[in-house]
Amino acid sequence: MLDALSILLLSDGGNIAGSTMSVASLARHLRDRGHHVTVGRAAGRLLDDLCNDLGMARPPLDFTSLPRLTSTLQSLLGAHRFDVVNPQASADRRACTLLRWKGRAPMPLVFTRRTMPLTWFPELLMTGYTADRTIAVSQAVRDGLLRRGHPNRGLRIVHNGIMLDRVDRPPSNDALSFAANVMTPLAPRAVVLMVARRKDQGVLLRALPHVSTPVAAVFAGVEPDDELRALTSALPDRHTAVFLGLVPEPLPLYAYAALAVLPSRIEGLSQALLEAMALGVPVMASDAGGNPELIRHGETGWIAPPLDPLAWARLLETALTEPALRQRVGAAARAHVRRDFTLESTAARTEAVYREAIASRLRS
Repeated sequence: MLDALSILLLSDGGNIAGSTMSVASLARHLRDRGHHVTVGRAAGRLLDDLCNDLGMARPPLDFTSLPRLTSTLQSLLGAHRFDVVNPQASADRRACTLLRWKGRAPMPLVFTRRTMPLTWFPELLMTGYTADRTIAVSQAVRDGLLRRGHPNRGLRIVHNGIMLDRVDRPPSNDALSFAANVMTPLAPRAVVLMVARRKDQGVLLRALPHVSTPVAAVFAGVEPDDELRALTSALPDRHTAVFLGLVPEPLPLYAYAALAVLPSRIEGLSQALLEAMALGVPVMASDAGGNPELIRHGETGWIAPPLDPLAWARLLETALTEPALRQRVGAAARAHVRRDFTLESTAARTEAVYREAIASRLRS
């Protein structure tokens, strides 16, 4: 058996988002593989609570500014010996880059890129050459990095995975009651569910006037702004839209959904899509980011052009009027994700990149 590693994961995120669940799940599965895992995070956020529930070491870092983060991270690195440090988000990548250039971070650095890159080119180049290895969570993220000038050296793909025991765990009674109270009154409309922060929800609302099947569009994770309120007000009477805001336990909502959708134009590899598919809910997503790597059109879901409400309307009508097709697609999606996108696989591949980075650092 290979030696256990001392791993520091960093994240300046930590609120309710797919990336937060991905980091917490990765930390747990790396620990389950026998490694010593520490998660440096901002205090008082969801990631902090998740790591606390897992019994994970979680020293707080000051993410209020780059100088403060750099200072607190430098103290942490000086007090502990880590075999590898793995920043998961932009602020921690910047801090690790500065510390490496100042000679304060000699250990291997592995940077994870979880979404399509929008980073300014000089920073992208600097962080790309600083990292011993860079993980992209999809082929699309890797291609996007290369298009924007990221160096190809050390760039590896490790797909996000789904933590199946969390998906399969019985929900709390409060979560079940909440889902029933919200969703039951929406019958007999077909429920189309989107679980995401603000991500092009307007595409679905613009598509619905062109859909004849009555639909209840349910949005978890976002409050309506002026645009979404106006689009909701313009819906024909046969449709309705419900905004739930942040939902701590959204999984029970999927039991009522005919479809789960994600019309966003920028996506790494969606945790929400993974969850829906793992539960056997048919999905429809935009042809953007890592979505086509996860969904085989017509087999494990449907892929629609981004920002094209008419194309979305046509696919929605097809899916919503053919329950046997939805059942077949949902079953195929469930089998696909549970076979090919597990957290066990993600953790094993991440560990392999860590060991590659360590070996590379020893040779340099």
